Amino acid sequence: MPHFLWQEAETLVLHCHVQPKASRDALAGLYGERLKVQITAPPVDGKANKHLLKYIAKEFGVAKSRVALVRGESSRLKTLEIARPQKIPAAAQITQP
Repeated sequence: MPHFLWQEAETLVLHCHVQPKASRDALAGLYGERLKVQITAPPVDGKANKHLLKYIAKEFGVAKSRVALVRGESSRLKTLEIARPQKIPAAAQITQP
């Protein structure tokens, strides 16, 4: 499993670097030691965080309620918890060279 992602019981912990106001939603590879996540929402009034949780839920095959932002509410560096993920997207299975 990549270093930016690890399993704790039935919860997956994801460390990511978020790029708001991107042209598309995407898991865009590594950014340092984090997974870069591009989202189209602007970083205003929590819109980017809400959109991020919705996008990550879709990518990992879970309901929005099973994704939680645990660190980095006002930062680009975020830590998310995903309860019982149904799949791991191919773009999140990157290994460091």
